[in-house]
Amino acid sequence: MGTENVSNSTFEHGDGGGGDGNTTNYETQIMLNVYDLTPLNHYTYLVGVGIFHSGIEVHGMEYGFGAHDFPVSGVFEVEPKSCPGFIYRCSIPLGRINMAPSEFRMFIESIASDYHGDTYHLMSKNCNHFTDDISWRLTGRQIPGWVNRLARLGTLCSCLLPESLQVSTVKQLPEYHACTEEEDGTEPFSPTTPREPTESDDADQDKHLLSPAAGSLEVSFIKEVQR
Repeated sequence: MGTENVSNSTFEHGDGGGGDGNTTNYETQIMLNVYDLTPLNHYTYLVGVGIFHSGIEVHGMEYGFGAHDFPVSGVFEVEPKSCPGFIYRCSIPLGRINMAPSEFRMFIESIASDYHGDTYHLMSKNCNHFTDDISWRLTGRQIPGWVNRLARLGTLCSCLLPESLQVSTVKQLPEYHACTEEEDGTEPFSPTTPREPTESDDADQDKHLLSPAAGSLEVSFIKEVQR
């Protein structure tokens, strides 16, 4: 996969969580929440193909990866099974880990530096690549192949795809929310004033499908920690 499992033995493959003298149990189930991006999935799913978004649920929150125009974290968190702009389909258990919520927060903030919003690519680095990576690092398991099958097929057959899908990042300017604990005294990142829509944006408006849409539900982007 090109990535290594986390080196800290306290959460590698879900085997960690405290030493022998620590009786605190932070065991939690890792869930993959899968969403439909189009009603056509109801038909294409029967033959093992579809356009899906996925997020990883850990300690009562769901984490995903979306596109924006800035070289900062594109990792975001939402309430489980309620990612705005998508239609919830199902949840798949991936395994269990024993990791304190604060430890997981450190982990996901560190991973966020590998997933900047401006590096999102529909075929080679999308939300499902992100959840697959997180699952592998935490549990040593990959997500089911059907979730990201269309991207793999698209990579193999890129010569047959429209140029916009081959080279363009799925873009949508997010509303950036602070995602820090109260004891964190650093200032949250705030993007510049959103740019004016262009003709290219209008032509490619359907390409925003894999980014979290602005809506009534809160989408908080994770502030990355430099490693």
